[in-house]
Order: sequence, then structure tokens, then C-alpha cells
Amino acid sequence: MAFENLGERLQASIKKIKGQHTLTSENMDVMFKEIRLALLEADVNYLVVKEFIANIKEQALGQDVINQLNPGQMVVKIVNDELVHLFGDSLNEIKFNNNKPTIIMMVGLQGAGKTTTSGKLANLLAKNYHKKPLLIAADIYRPAAIDQLITIGKQLNIPVFEQGKNNPRLIVENGLNYANDNDNDLIIIDTAGRLHLDTELMQELIDIKNLVNPDEIMLVVDSLTGQDAINVAQSYHEQLGITGAILTKLDGDSRGGAALSIKHITGVPIKFIGTGEKLDQIDLFYPERMVSRMLGMGDVISLIEKATNVIDEKKAGKLADRMMSGHFDLEDMLEQMEQVNKLGSLGSIAKMLPGMPKLSDEEEAKASDKLKKTKVIIQSMTPKERRNPQLIKAKRKERIARGCGLNNVEINKVLREYESMKKMMKQVGGMMSSGKMPTNMKDMMGMLKNKKF
Repeated sequence: MAFENLGERLQASIKKIKGQHTLTSENMDVMFKEIRLALLEADVNYLVVKEFIANIKEQALGQDVINQLNPGQMVVKIVNDELVHLFGDSLNEIKFNNNKPTIIMMVGLQGAGKTTTSGKLANLLAKNYHKKPLLIAADIYRPAAIDQLITIGKQLNIPVFEQGKNNPRLIVENGLNYANDNDNDLIIIDTAGRLHLDTELMQELIDIKNLVNPDEIMLVVDSLTGQDAINVAQSYHEQLGITGAILTKLDGDSRGGAALSIKHITGVPIKFIGTGEKLDQIDLFYPERMVSRMLGMGDVISLIEKATNVIDEKKAGKLADRMMSGHFDLEDMLEQMEQVNKLGSLGSIAKMLPGMPKLSDEEEAKASDKLKKTKVIIQSMTPKERRNPQLIKAKRKERIARGCGLNNVEINKVLREYESMKKMMKQVGGMMSSGKMPTNMKDMMGMLKNKKF
């Protein structure tokens, strides 16, 4: 994912300070140089880098260890706070209109992912804010843009208003009337883009803005764009007054620093980030969580929120009840594996856990292969064997091995892991029974947000 290299470079630079009694010019200069180089290589705007280094230097140099923090911890806090400030300080959500349908104009250059992002955003707001969205296809120039939006709408079960290659201004006007007739309280307009900015395109966008008076004008920015992302953001902001940015392709190998410089250069907040190609892979942008991951401190809150969205609450509750009563069998183990699998790859989960080392591609592949083997072994057992693992002796192991195409050694490994997990679950169940640990996702979220751990 974008910023992994930057995060690793920042962590490596900070480590060199650890063990020092006092932060001095001598022992900080090397770190400042490395941080500056890391930010520039990540494509962060050079003016932003200059200000960033000046700020952390001013705060750090000559300060003694405060509140019993060692220099390394103190530098982490200073760098953390400045990065959060650089990326936007806090969450910036959509401003919904309570008196009429909320209208969002999606703007940006061709190829930034505007049409797909329009669908993603509509889906997110429908699910998380209980909105009834309508997508308006106002990009009549890019080949297949209208068809693409219609396909996305069908996949998400979200209506799309289109009138072919009609005048975009008239399409939008008719789309608003359609929304009013059908009680849509959220309207997202997919406008046209170009390979580069031009007067004709901008005039069309200005006309649409004047026609609909949108509550939000969201600029979709490709994180691969580099420094030109800032020029694009400035041009759109000067002529349209954009209210927020959505960064796409942050799941790739992009350096992305230029896109994240947008807030500092233009003052326009980053509101959402695209985290993958699937239509549910868009998230609110939390600067502090992004920075926390970059500095190796994890992002447990985002992990719990993701779990809340994808894990079956009833099944999780049933498992919790069994844990509290001291029961945990191989069917429970299989169910738990399937629920965890919904959270994503082990590598992506590890990144959200503080202190967890980064998994190499080889390590992640091995872990994935191990999970698949465990799953096929358990599925080769009879329901009776899953519920009563103590029944699995030599002859049953031979039958299971034939059924899954593996050997007794692999089956014994799974059974040993089960016994270890059963012991751990018994301990967790005891904590849940005593009230020391929450029994549902909602309570766990509250505990983490209030830092009661």
C-alpha cells in the first residue's frame, strides 16, 4: 500500500535517536536529513517538507526528556503530531443538507477513477448514513462512461439517471426533478473529466454548479499523479471552490505524498480514500489513523470498525456465548477462521495491529496456505468429529487424510493448534464472564475509543 516505504523510512530514522539522553543538534541532524529525504522521495511537496522539518526541529532541539519519555518516544510524538497536522488534523465528513436532498458534484481529470468512486461513495453513504442515493450520469464525452455508471448502479442496487448524450446541464436538471419525484435524499453527479484542464470543461462544471448549488464539490485525485495533483487541486479550487478531495489508488505502490500535500497547500480537506478496486473499498480519511500506521503504531480502531461491518453479529454472539460457557470445538474454530477471513489478508490485518512486524509476500503466502489447509482438513471431518475432537484417533485421521489429500502430520498440527486455541478461548471466556472484557463489537469499540484497556 502507498506510504509503506515512507513509514518504514520514518521509523528507521527515529530509531537512531533512541537511547540518547538529550535531543541535540548533533544527534538530530542525521534524523532530520533522513526524514527530509524520505518525504521528498514519497513525493511530498518540497515547500511542505521544508515547513514540516522546520516545525519538528523547533519543537525537538534542546528539549530534555519530558514526563519520563525517552527521546525516541518524544520524537515519535512530535513527528506524529506534525504529520497529522500536515494531513488535515481531524476527520472531515460530508455536510448533509437536512432541508433538501444533499447534492454532491464529483469532479476531476479523466482516469482518476471518478465514475467508480461516485458509485463507491453512494454505496458508503447509503450503508453508513441510511441515505437513498441517486447517481446522475453527466459525463457524455468519455466512451462507455454512462454504461459504466449504469453497471455500477446495478451491482449496488442504486438507481442511475441518464439521458444518453443529451446536454449535461439538461441531464442534471432533469435528474434533480427525478430525485424529487422518487424521494432520493442524496444526489451524486458524475461530471465529465479531461486528460487535462481546459476552458470548455471548466465552464460546463461552473454552469452545473450554478444550476444545482451543490452541498459538496468533491475532487477525485489519482494518487499516482505526482506533483501535478497539487496543480490540479489548485486549479479546480480556484474556479469551483471544491469542498473536499477523494484520493484513489492508495492501495497501490504509489508514493502518494503529492496527493497528501493537497490539504496543506490548498486548505481543502481530504475526506475519503480509495483502498482497493472493489465497490466497498472506500473509507473516511482519518489523518491520525493514517499516521499511526505509518509510524508502526497500528490502527486498532479501523480494524474494529471493519470487523463491525463485515462480521456476522449473530454468529459472533453465538461464539461468545460458547466461549463464556467453556465450549469451543472445531466447528467454532472453522467459523472463527471464516469470519476473520472477511477482514482481508493477514498482511493487511497485521498492519493495523501495533507492534506487529510487516509480513513479506512469502510469509503472507505461507500463512494463507496454512489457513487453507486447516480449513480443508476440518471440512473433511464429520460433524460429529468437529463437535467432539477427542474422537479423532488413528483410523479417523487416516480417513480424513484421504479425504483432504494431506497427511497425518498436517492433521496433528491442526489438532494441536485447536487445543492451544481452546485453552486460550477458555481464558478469554473467563474474562468475558467476569466483565473484564466486552462481549460484543459495539462495547469493544467504546472501550478502545475511550482507551479503557
